[in-house]
Amino acid sequence: MTLRRHGIRDTRVLQAMEETPREMFVEAAFRDQAWADTALPIACGQTISQPYIVAYMTEQLEVTPTSRVLEVGTGSGYQAAVLARLARRVYTIERHRDLLEQAKRRFAALRLSNIETRVGDGHRGWPEAAPFDRIIVTAAAAHPPAALLDQLAEDGVMVIPLDAGAMHQELVRIRRTPGGFSRERLIPVRFVPMLKGVGRRGKRG
Repeated sequence: MTLRRHGIRDTRVLQAMEETPREMFVEAAFRDQAWADTALPIACGQTISQPYIVAYMTEQLEVTPTSRVLEVGTGSGYQAAVLARLARRVYTIERHRDLLEQAKRRFAALRLSNIETRVGDGHRGWPEAAPFDRIIVTAAAAHPPAALLDQLAEDGVMVIPLDAGAMHQELVRIRRTPGGFSRERLIPVRFVPMLKGVGRRGKRG
């Protein structure tokens, strides 16, 4: 893997990536491409992000061993599995029940016992478990959802892809400070859109 060559420096993130077998999280038809640095299609019209983007977002999130992390958009479960090796507990929400059930089986196979899962609308977050030290969103939104900002702890960090004009998105890091929120633009990205509501069971798209 070329993560170091592409600028990933956090040794904990690098180790978590190395210990998480991406081939377990891709569709069988694409397993030979599991470690290619590219996004790949998964069920329900979603994608698994390229390894570099997973590593970059994780590094920018600044996860510590005591962090409680909320992930919006479980997808294949790959990002959550990486985070689970770095954080105290990961809470992950997915709107497609079929995807979440597949991810839960992968978490069990990897004996990742510090992941809590929920089918739901990611715009609403997980209020009963809030506040969260870190929040990561793996789908692009027009604006940071108000509920997620509310659920971010003071001194907390959120990493989220945001729309930045026609056909453009950028990754943004938001910090909650005593005076409000600060925002830092990171890199251009391409993610599926963040949709409201819960997907129908068995629907591919």
